[in-house]
Amino acid sequence: MHTLDIPKKKAAKRFFEDDKKHAAQAIRDAQFIAFAPYVFHASVMLRDRGVLAYVEDARAEGRTIKQVAGHTNIPYYGIRVLMEPGLGIGLLYRDEDHYFLTKTGHVFINHPMARINTDFMRDVCSNGAADLESSIMEARPNGLKHLGNWDTIYQGLSILPEPAKTSWFAFDHYYSDLAFPEVLPFVFEHNPTRILDIGANTGKWALACMEYDPNIHIGLLDLPAQLEEAKNMIDAANLGRRVTYHPVNILEPAEQLPGDYDLIFMSQFLNCFTDTQIISILQKCHDVLQDDGRIIINETFWDCQQYEAGAFSLQMASLYFTTMANGNSQMYDSKVYLKVIDETGFEVVSQNNNIGLSHTILELRKK
Repeated sequence: MHTLDIPKKKAAKRFFEDDKKHAAQAIRDAQFIAFAPYVFHASVMLRDRGVLAYVEDARAEGRTIKQVAGHTNIPYYGIRVLMEPGLGIGLLYRDEDHYFLTKTGHVFINHPMARINTDFMRDVCSNGAADLESSIMEARPNGLKHLGNWDTIYQGLSILPEPAKTSWFAFDHYYSDLAFPEVLPFVFEHNPTRILDIGANTGKWALACMEYDPNIHIGLLDLPAQLEEAKNMIDAANLGRRVTYHPVNILEPAEQLPGDYDLIFMSQFLNCFTDTQIISILQKCHDVLQDDGRIIINETFWDCQQYEAGAFSLQMASLYFTTMANGNSQMYDSKVYLKVIDETGFEVVSQNNNIGLSHTILELRKK
């Protein structure tokens, strides 16, 4: 397979290929990294205690430290030691003794991606982040112990403690749900009658498919506990007659996939596994898929993003996989991913970037 020959709907921009930063900015950024834990916790407190919103409400007049202290019921000293670092962080700027919200501050408290990413880091990842080194060295999610006693986070998704559960699903659904309307035409392009959704999660994708095509039958394959979540949602929509459930641990060598589907769909699923595990999963798909069948993969690749902020967010999310999810997967560079696919008996016949917020659609067929 020659990846350069794959049709691509939109070309990805290129980031991280030079170093044009001037020395003063490099020194400043290095200090930002050094104090990053305090940057995060101070920013979250400024957001969650209403400081930034109160300053934003003042618009052109700004707010003094005394005014903010009186409004938020935080001691004057506490407000001062929060708002002064807010200047260096870039959330606030100051004119005389009045503080104003910056553009960054506005995005931080109002943009849904910034809020969801922040909640995800605070509620799911923050306590386990210190276990990054041991997680890397041992290829185990050693930070997961802060949430529960599981080998991987997927075994505990349905029973995650709050607020981690809410923040995890908000993070997962925010990125995938925005892609659904654009993904559906790719899935139904070849008029499938039976779709196998591997990594079914909560069943939201299955519901979208059944709404799109009133005749489609969906097979949901996932861990048993996760399928219970999906079944509850599908039963509530009174669509259970159009769904077959397959409780399977796909990593078990003895587990086989059902073979009566003409299309297999996987959304943000294979990035939960190692290169070797991806090969094993796709080979299982190859064993059961009809010769004219298709696999549609909906994935997020950090090198296929329109904006550097998106690429950065995905690179950081890889560290979540390391410390909290399973210890050995990541948000992939598409070049790595495509090389893995090439070892499975499939070829990529199309690649469409910039789907939804950050996704790429890959269409696979047997060689």
